[in-house]
Amino acid sequence: MKIFCLTLFALVGATAQDLRLGIIGTDTSHAGAFTKTLNDVTNPDHITGAHVVAAFKGGSPDIEESASRVDKYATELQNKWGVKLVDKISDLCPLVDGLLLESVDGRPHLAQFKEAAQCGKPVFIDKPLASTLEDALAIDQLAKQMHIPWFSSSSLRYSDIENMKTPDAIGAIVWGPGPLEAHHKLDMTWYGIHAVEMLYTLFGPGCVEVTRMKSPDEDVITARWKDGKIGTVHLQRPYGKFGAVVFLKNNKLNAEPDIQFSYVPLVRAIVGFMQTKKPAVPNDVTLEMFRFMDAAQRSEAAGGKAMTLAQ
Repeated sequence: MKIFCLTLFALVGATAQDLRLGIIGTDTSHAGAFTKTLNDVTNPDHITGAHVVAAFKGGSPDIEESASRVDKYATELQNKWGVKLVDKISDLCPLVDGLLLESVDGRPHLAQFKEAAQCGKPVFIDKPLASTLEDALAIDQLAKQMHIPWFSSSSLRYSDIENMKTPDAIGAIVWGPGPLEAHHKLDMTWYGIHAVEMLYTLFGPGCVEVTRMKSPDEDVITARWKDGKIGTVHLQRPYGKFGAVVFLKNNKLNAEPDIQFSYVPLVRAIVGFMQTKKPAVPNDVTLEMFRFMDAAQRSEAAGGKAMTLAQ
């Protein structure tokens, strides 16, 4: 009865003006969390303007975090929220106005985006945009060729870090978890990308040089921006808290050792993107973050030598 009532609430709450969204990849908790925020009108954090109507399961059998969850979350979407499961990404095209590419594994994102682009609808691509710089650039190139708006972001961009952004910043240290996943060639894309997004939220684009030192327990990436700011990303393994210190002019600083976040602001930004077709984070900023991570990996391979960002 409870499941039926929740699904009924979702159906009643949807309006003719709501955008219909489809999910690609049910192997992440984001699939259920985003759907609950959009479809459950009884949720205090409910966001209007869109709701999830269909999903393609996807999944990566060689990654435990994907294989062990894909069916579980798909069943939750279907039974709890009345989401229609489809056999192919192309089956989503006539059912939706926009797509959420949620696959937890970044490797299939390029192939999945190629299929999604055939729908001609805007696409939100959850972190990571891709598992390599080359795939990230290929997604952008294909999107331009086919005139497909895309937007990618971590939920950490919409955390307490937003309140720490200031033109008086001269430097910053951000930290967060940095677990690795063997199949991701650009290793920071698996989880370290969250902390990279935090640094870019503070500084914006304009990084010119990156160094990285790596040990089994941590990574330390230090980067110089063209305006002279110095930023450091400290990644801890296997896990740790998110936090930041921003150094300001006149020997002042702003510190937040335990940054909190929720998915709600990100979902709100996604709905805004679906309505306007304008990404909340410019695509060139997202691509620069991939150049940043690529430079960091090249630096680590060269024993910590400074590397410029690829053009």
